[in-house]
Amino acid sequence: MTESKAAQPEGAAKPRRRQARGERRVQQLLDAAANVFCRSGYTSASTNAIAREAGVSPGTLYQFFPNKEAIAVELGERLTHQMRQAHGLIFTVENASLPLGEMLDAVLDPMIEFNCANPAFLALIHSSEAPGRVVEEHDALHLTLQARVEELIGRYQPALPADRRARTATMAFQLFKAGLDLILCHQGAEREAYIAETKAALYGYLAPVIGTEGAPAP
Repeated sequence: MTESKAAQPEGAAKPRRRQARGERRVQQLLDAAANVFCRSGYTSASTNAIAREAGVSPGTLYQFFPNKEAIAVELGERLTHQMRQAHGLIFTVENASLPLGEMLDAVLDPMIEFNCANPAFLALIHSSEAPGRVVEEHDALHLTLQARVEELIGRYQPALPADRRARTATMAFQLFKAGLDLILCHQGAEREAYIAETKAALYGYLAPVIGTEGAPAP
């Protein structure tokens, strides 16, 4: 009894190299899933197609994920975590002190870049059969992002009533989402044109409400 207890930690501990190999395989499968979800949609995607995209056998895939839903949940969690980290880098006092046009560049460019690099994020959310956990985490992220926008607006116009600030944040966020859908549907020069149009729409909407000068120092 004593010997088995003493031996358990050593037997249970995975070699670091094996863990690194496993993590690389998981990331390989998630990258493949992202490609398949974007190309075929979540509903039509299959574990066989994901395994084929990753260049592995279905048996190898099942060593890491029991089904397609588990893959989608893991992919959604990782992308949501990355987006939350990005929030802390763009919704800053420094960016709030910029004139409106420069602030929009500083805030929107990283968000657009992230979504263009990870189109599977919206492909999952737009699916009517996306796992509930993925949708719940996205909704929570949505609320956090909208709260950050509302806080940013408050920095530019501290005297703005709370209900007007919330309404303005909601409208601004919806304008961005509509523009983002168009941005992701295009490539090259057309994508750049829609990025410029999205920023122009937000500038035109926000300027009369919060002004065009940088927020006062806190």
